[in-house]
Amino acid sequence: MTDRRGVVAKRAENLMPDVPYVRGWAKARRSADTLASQLTALGLESDFPGLTADVNVSGDGLVRLGIVRPEAALILAELIVAGLAAEMPMQTEMLPQEARRARPNTSAA
Repeated sequence: MTDRRGVVAKRAENLMPDVPYVRGWAKARRSADTLASQLTALGLESDFPGLTADVNVSGDGLVRLGIVRPEAALILAELIVAGLAAEMPMQTEMLPQEARRARPNTSAA
């Protein structure tokens, strides 16, 4: 999905044969729809009017947020941080359980 400089490849404006553009776009569309529904649930749909699905020259799906106000970008960043913070306790609770499952049974039978 990235070019040699590590940035997103150019949009697919001239289609090449044997590149799965529709598959990439469909994946981006599903992701954009999911994000749009979450933004709507939070009352933020009007802050992201340019939210769209796209595809690059390699057939990778892209979700474009469009031009957003700095306040909208800040809100999105805060939501991501809050989600990650909420996920961290769940992950640390699962670590001991996963360690027990991964440990071989060394008890003598």
